[in-house]
Amino acid sequence: MKITLFSFGFKHGRPEADMVLDVRFLPNPYWVPELKEHTGLEEPVAAYVLESEVGRELLEQLEPFLAFLLKSHKQAERKEFSCAIGCTGGRHRSVAVTEHLRRVFIDLTSKGDELIAFHRDIDRV
Repeated sequence: MKITLFSFGFKHGRPEADMVLDVRFLPNPYWVPELKEHTGLEEPVAAYVLESEVGRELLEQLEPFLAFLLKSHKQAERKEFSCAIGCTGGRHRSVAVTEHLRRVFIDLTSKGDELIAFHRDIDRV
């Protein structure tokens, strides 16, 4: 199975994907001066987003749900599954969540699966 995870910014357009997650409810590093110019690839930004109370709760709920979806898609013999994670600009929150899910999906994939993760809008302003 080919599994694709990617971040995007809603202000740059909604992508085509099997599942689209809107994470604009998470704390926004854009409004923190020392984090604004950084991205969700960097630990301080990722920690700000994912270690918040709502960030922890999101991951607690999302990880088993995605494991269920992946298993179900495989049982249905689907060849591809794509999940797009979006925030406002596609640089902070969606990137942090996508990178976290990439690490989770590594443990969920089996031999022969292809896992692709990218950040569509990380360099856009």
